[in-house]
Order: sequence, then structure tokens, then C-alpha cells
Amino acid sequence: MYLNLIQLAESFGVSESVVEGWIRDEGLPNTPDRGRLLFDRAQVAEWAARRGLAAKAGFLAAETSAFGTSLRLEPLLRVGGIWRDVSAAELPAIFERIVTALPGATPPVRQLLGQRLRAKGGVTMAPIGGGFALPHPSTRITLGRDCGTVALLFLRAAPPSEENTPDGVPISRLFFFIAPSPRLHLDLLARLTRLLARGPLRDLLVKGAKDDEIFATIAAADNLAANGPSPEAKP
Repeated sequence: MYLNLIQLAESFGVSESVVEGWIRDEGLPNTPDRGRLLFDRAQVAEWAARRGLAAKAGFLAAETSAFGTSLRLEPLLRVGGIWRDVSAAELPAIFERIVTALPGATPPVRQLLGQRLRAKGGVTMAPIGGGFALPHPSTRITLGRDCGTVALLFLRAAPPSEENTPDGVPISRLFFFIAPSPRLHLDLLARLTRLLARGPLRDLLVKGAKDDEIFATIAAADNLAANGPSPEAKP
């Protein structure tokens, strides 16, 4: 799906001149088309995530996403697990362990994903504010409908190499995810962003709630999403 300049500016809540500045100074992906500029929604969301604008990128995704009607976050989180007291040095090894347990993937696919995660720049750390970030593989392949995972990691301290966060709050909680396909990747990025922007899940994570409470709250959000646009999707 492509957006024009006006639609993109409205999606981010900025003026058209700001978007033009992003194109000129920040490399915002665009496609010239007969004297106008078009923007691929998926490319823009990835560009925004790399610059700490994932909270805005979430509003570029359709409200009625595939995750809202079929895949549920709670089972994906049970696959990836909840990890506590994690040091920054442990992150690469934990990401690989999560890939090793990826359901529905063959050993060669898991090996390929592990290689990509180990490569320089293999993980995109998308900060969304409030101490939260959404790390995910920088490159994606179509893995199959049953091949996805989400993991929650509580950090002991902020990663030393983290980029500037939108609000200056150090990153302390991560949702690492792998989606079954590029399309579902965008949907998952948007849904997690909205859930963490405000609401009960964010509050639970800030206070370091128990695993059962977290799973129950995400399951409730799944049920709301399955029955229509959820409260967290509102701007």
C-alpha cells in the first residue's frame, strides 16, 4: 500500500515540510511517480522504527490486521518466553536460543536466521519510548503461518550501544519478535507498539508484574482484537 505526501504527514501528525525534510536529510524511502511522491507503508514503518519513531509507525498499519483476526500474541509469547534480569551481553545468545525454539521452522531455516542475527546490524532495535523497545531481525523471509515468536526481556541495565530514545528514557524492557511473513511483521510491529503506548499491559510491565498477570493481560488484548478494533488502537 502506498501513501501520498499529505496522507503520510497526517499519519505522523506533522506538516508536509517536515516529511520533505525527512526525505532530504534522513533518507525517508519514497517513489517518484509522475511529479508526485509515493511512500510504501512497510518501508516507512521500518524507517520510522530505526529512528525511534515506532510509536508513530504503528498508526501506519491497518486497524483490522491479520493478527487481530487470527494469530494471537499470548501463544507467541509463551513460545518465546519471559526473560528476567537479562544483561546486555546476554542478548545475542538469548535471541539465538529463541530462534532455536522457533516452532514450524526446519533446522536449515533456524540456522539461517541465527546467522542473520549474528551478522552486524542483524537486529534492528526499535525504541518506542517509556523504556520499551522492539528488537527484531533486520531482514525477513517468509517462514510460514505457524512460524512466529515473541519474547519479553527485562533488562538489568540499558544496552550500552542503544541509539537515542524518543523521550530520553533508557531502554529496560524489550519485546523481541519474529513474524511468519513480511506483511505480518508490519502488523505485529504496529500492534505491539499500540499495546505499549498506553494501557494495562504497559502498566504491568513498568511495575515488573508476574508472568501469569502478563499472559492474562495479553490474552485479554487478543480477545478484544479478535472482536473488533481494540482500545489501544485509538490515537
